[in-house]
Amino acid sequence: MKNPLKKRGQKIIRRFSRTADKVQEEGKEHIKENFVKRLSRIANIKILIVEWILLVTALILLAVTQSVWFGNSYTKATFAAGGTYTEGTIGKVTSLNPLFATTSSEKTLSRLLFSTLSTIDFAGQTSLGLAKTITPEQDGKVWSVTIKDNLKWSDGEPITKEDVYFTAKLIQNPAVNTIYDTNLSRVNIAIIEDQVVFTLPAAYADFVSALNFPILPEHILKDADPKTIIEHEFSTAPVTSGAFTVNTIQSTTAEKIIYLSANPHYYKGKPLLNTFVVHTYTDKASLIDAINAGTITATAELSPSDADAIDTNKFYEKNSSINFGVFAILNTTSESLKSKDLRAAIRQGIDVNELRALVPNTIAMDFPLITSQIQLSKYPKIPELDVDTAKAKIAELSGENKITLNLVTSDTGCLPILAGTLTRQLQNLGFEVNLSIEPEGQDFITNTIPKRNYDILLYEIELGADPDLLTYYHSSQATSSGLNLSNYTNALVDDALLAARETTNKTLRIKKYETFLEYWTEDVPAIGLYQSNLTYFYNKNVRTFENDVRLVSPTDRFVDVNSWAVNRADKNQTP
Repeated sequence: MKNPLKKRGQKIIRRFSRTADKVQEEGKEHIKENFVKRLSRIANIKILIVEWILLVTALILLAVTQSVWFGNSYTKATFAAGGTYTEGTIGKVTSLNPLFATTSSEKTLSRLLFSTLSTIDFAGQTSLGLAKTITPEQDGKVWSVTIKDNLKWSDGEPITKEDVYFTAKLIQNPAVNTIYDTNLSRVNIAIIEDQVVFTLPAAYADFVSALNFPILPEHILKDADPKTIIEHEFSTAPVTSGAFTVNTIQSTTAEKIIYLSANPHYYKGKPLLNTFVVHTYTDKASLIDAINAGTITATAELSPSDADAIDTNKFYEKNSSINFGVFAILNTTSESLKSKDLRAAIRQGIDVNELRALVPNTIAMDFPLITSQIQLSKYPKIPELDVDTAKAKIAELSGENKITLNLVTSDTGCLPILAGTLTRQLQNLGFEVNLSIEPEGQDFITNTIPKRNYDILLYEIELGADPDLLTYYHSSQATSSGLNLSNYTNALVDDALLAARETTNKTLRIKKYETFLEYWTEDVPAIGLYQSNLTYFYNKNVRTFENDVRLVSPTDRFVDVNSWAVNRADKNQTP
């Protein structure tokens, strides 16, 4: 049985083999007949072959182009979460407690780390921050504040009305000596049910702007001694309520690098940036070197005149006016400048245009009011420059002995350069001048300004969103703890400023400020120079504050910091 099957299998294999050989031979003949023998004819159709290849190539390219074209219509370039943004600042950081923020570096950190009850919005107007409602009563003498729901500190603890009360009382404590105490002077503060109630000694139509102070955590600082609170560990490792919280701090001999992490509990939403770094520098030259080396992403510490030193292939320049003014403030109670006639002669002999030319791209400012705050119907006329007349008047008032003037300024921005030129002009008018350029910071705020040991203070003051000048020119503020830096007193001015502060009637407010300016111009407690400008250099590959954001102070650039970004990405769009 096995042999017949074996033979049959062998027979099938031989038949299959013969068939395969036959197919192979026929295939070879077919290739030889239809391909090999016809190769010699390719030359006759080479044009057709080339055209065919070009056509296929064109179709492929068209398909690729169409794919890219339609792909772009469904995507757009945008920014994604993540990454690190580094700002360079000038000035020391001695404390991260926002109540003691005096240098530019400290103010930057204060705004990034802490939120306020009221805040400045995109339009440069005072709006709500941590506060849910701020309600005036009794025509602006009583203000009730309710905070937003579900607010949290960076450690997860709730932000409460008790934190607001604690901070306000701390600001009022004279042992603390903070820059915010003027706005809460003689204000009674109480917690009534779910509100913090501020009862003012007199009506204040825009008290909401005075509530733009940072809130501190009671659960961290309640047992701290107000006299030494700046030395508390909170000043180096604070619990925060702002867009970021402190991660680590690196220190060198002259510089600090403060690494901040996104705060997931920030009331405006967690920032897109993972990390925000504040790198402090001691001088402008070091900062410019850092920019060009790519060490930092941006800076707000330079001026337009520094643009030539910046690599414009990598950085954009953005200029925005702010509600700050630079003034030569005359101490009306100093022995040298008690005479109103002498102060008027100084104003007539000072070439303000020469001083303004030292700071290009700024707005001339003759008065302590900005048109964005309020537009008056009329302004007093300031006497034109007349050096000879001024010198003659000064010589007449001085008698045989030259008058010595102590000119003081802080070592920040363009102030030292301005002080040098102002010194020369005063000397030309016949004065002896002692120029003192002091380091900016807490010492300048707590020692130089309160003591008023200057005849002329060249200084930049914050004018705010609202045209409230009581802080700077009312006689009640002519104290060591007040900000009437001229020690200026005039009963009629006091009445005008109080009336302007209390009324919500725009027409009446305008008239009161017009009255104030008439006396201000006649009494010469200060000489206006220019409205300050913020120049911001930033890397071309990042997203920072929008061009249409209206800044009141330099740190208002952080109004939308939670949307700043450095990582680019393509995002699909819904058809």
